[in-house]
Amino acid sequence: MDKMWSGRFTQKSASILEAFNASIMFDRALYLEDIEGSIAHATMLAQQGIIAKEDALFIEKGLLQVRTEIESGVFEWRISEEDLHMAIEKRLTAIIGDAGARLHTARSRNDQVAVDFRRFVLRKNRSLSSQLKTLMQTLVDIAQHHTTTLMPGMTHLQHAQPINFAFHLLAYASMFKRDIERLLDSHARNNVSPLGCAALAGTPHPIDREATAKALGFDSVSINCLDTVSDRDFALELLFNGSMVMMHISRLAEEIILWSSYEFGFVELSDAYSTGSSIMPQKKNPDVPELLRGKTGRVYGNLMGLLTVMKGLPLAYNKDTQEDKEGVFDTIETLEMSLEILSQALATMTVKPHNMQKATLLGHLSATDLADYLVKQCDIPFRNAHHITGAAVARAQVLGIDLSQMPYEELRAIDERIGEDVMRFLELENSMNARTSQGGTSTLRTQEQLLFFQNYLKELDL
Repeated sequence: MDKMWSGRFTQKSASILEAFNASIMFDRALYLEDIEGSIAHATMLAQQGIIAKEDALFIEKGLLQVRTEIESGVFEWRISEEDLHMAIEKRLTAIIGDAGARLHTARSRNDQVAVDFRRFVLRKNRSLSSQLKTLMQTLVDIAQHHTTTLMPGMTHLQHAQPINFAFHLLAYASMFKRDIERLLDSHARNNVSPLGCAALAGTPHPIDREATAKALGFDSVSINCLDTVSDRDFALELLFNGSMVMMHISRLAEEIILWSSYEFGFVELSDAYSTGSSIMPQKKNPDVPELLRGKTGRVYGNLMGLLTVMKGLPLAYNKDTQEDKEGVFDTIETLEMSLEILSQALATMTVKPHNMQKATLLGHLSATDLADYLVKQCDIPFRNAHHITGAAVARAQVLGIDLSQMPYEELRAIDERIGEDVMRFLELENSMNARTSQGGTSTLRTQEQLLFFQNYLKELDL
């Protein structure tokens, strides 16, 4: 079968070249963007008098038939046709005849694929943002019930200070909010049309790039055609943004794995989102968060892959960029499934406040409060207060109790300047609620944060 570009060739392609060169196995995912782009292009050509209006109508009708054939599963994808662009155009010409052969006037596959891929990525920017919104809403829904649920806040994975569980969850809501902002910023920056750039230098035909840009939902047209046909920044941004999303997901997944262990016992995953062992009947494994953690490396690899492909390419288009799609498609599929299953796993997870409360009695979480008390109430320099508090912690260790449970007499014996009012400063709930600075963990400040995220989600239009 002759290629649509084979006019100057005297030999047929080697069979291994067909397999090596073809992208039709994966780029057919862009069929909708390709058909919509072609309809917009044909309509513009007719409006500009470059092709007859009747031909444009035939082209649109034929492309809609091709779309129906693809979506019904009867369309034949042949590797000999290389890519979806050639496959669709060949089928279109078979349906409507010579009018189909006029479609590619004033257009190259270079700007055609740039349009298709860019629109696909931009659409996924929006849909992934919507999924992130759902995940944030799940976190907020859980958090609203736990603004007074005490748990140990940690540094270095060691007990540090008492916080509430809602405060911890809203830290992740903050991360996912930044992820949404990055995706939407990328959409705004990259929402420019490549159509009309042709191979690399534009076209002598009197086209209207603004018209096709508007028809396809772009905000504007690109400035420089040489850059445009070889630009894959929009894809790299998606891969980077997706890597950030997965990094945040992986951090949360790691905490869920820890929290669901017997050592912590803070949460229990639903049976519907857990798996068992082939040999140990008692096991209930957190495979969902473990897989989320593992798939993060896969997404990172896709980013590094495309960065490496692009790093040495001269202007303008090079065939290397055919390697831009599979990693992007894989990252998008991974993100979509990961966001969905994480939201569902969280929504069905059982929180165990009693175990969280018990854990706050380990690690002397109110030690900083004793130091602050010595500074504020006793006018002791902080470094001295730090040393006194260390001695109090050491004594509590000897007694086998938490600092918050220390009898007043023991504290007084360490430093006689300590008054009886110290006991309320050491209470763990008071310690948590004492952190009233903006963004802090007190129940009042956490409720403010909760309201902020509730309003943000309500106003977020996706």
